[in-house]
Amino acid sequence: MTPTESLKDLGIILPAPMAPVATYVAVTIAGSLVTVSGQLPAIDGKIAVTGKLGQDVSLEEGRHAARLCLINVLAQLNVAIPGGLDAVSRILRLGGFIAATPAFTQHAVVMNGASDLAVAVFGEAGRHARATIGVSSLPLDAAVEVEGTFWLS
Repeated sequence: MTPTESLKDLGIILPAPMAPVATYVAVTIAGSLVTVSGQLPAIDGKIAVTGKLGQDVSLEEGRHAARLCLINVLAQLNVAIPGGLDAVSRILRLGGFIAATPAFTQHAVVMNGASDLAVAVFGEAGRHARATIGVSSLPLDAAVEVEGTFWLS
């Protein structure tokens, strides 16, 4: 099953990609290597999950935010590369940034919201290396930010 077919089966429609919120580009391509800048948990261009895990954002809301971030990463990829998502042969790495209190320790569980979706969309090619980092704040008060590196066929 292609990533496009998987998204359809999951009932996910990719949104229009958000414009960068500062001085950077959303996607860089070097040969077969594609990097997508950090994406926030936005719906219709508005941040859907704000605040900090361990304070005013629940674990389930955090997982949902990470999933939304990955949907936005995929939206950026889909428009940036010839052939769209079906040209991706492997997710190499995802990086997750979790806005959290100092006592919060379940960053990996939050990031599974993105990782689980990656595997659902790409199958075995969606299994990736990963870093998940707790931070004191994120742009626009987003609860989560996810970035990724991909390999094209």
